[in-house]
Amino acid sequence: MTALVTPDVRWHASWAASMQEFGEAYPHGSGLGDPAPTYDEAGCAAYVAWLLGAASHPIREDWVRCSFFWITDGDGSDAEVIGFLALRHELNDWLLEEGGHIGYSIRPSRRREGHASRALALALIEAKGLGLERALVTCDEDNDGSRGTIEANGGVYEDSRNGKRRYWIATS
Repeated sequence: MTALVTPDVRWHASWAASMQEFGEAYPHGSGLGDPAPTYDEAGCAAYVAWLLGAASHPIREDWVRCSFFWITDGDGSDAEVIGFLALRHELNDWLLEEGGHIGYSIRPSRRREGHASRALALALIEAKGLGLERALVTCDEDNDGSRGTIEANGGVYEDSRNGKRRYWIATS
């Protein structure tokens, strides 16, 4: 069963495998910045500490407070990191136009299994806990998979801007 978990170094090997599977593609929702972390355990630990700080204060000057989650295929000790999700606590101008409150990605080998839809549903519960009545979720115009995920979770299409489809989803 899909779960959202707080990033933790205990999932180092699975996290590293997931990150490497994305190759040159950007793993949305990962918080991956520049420079990218190393994939050894020390790099993972530093990255986790960096991510966990983002909920209380923005990581960078142009970012907002954000809760980062790792998407796993369970919540037990044998769970595998299969994706990433960012839940932004508020919107700045760029997020309102293109990024939205919630960004996510699933590693290529685990797509089309329903994990993105379940992770988004869990993120909407978290968003409600932050006091958000609705969440903006966006996807690329040509990303039919993400479009279906958003619509399956109640996304109401508002418009498209700069190649991004913008949807609002009630958190209740």
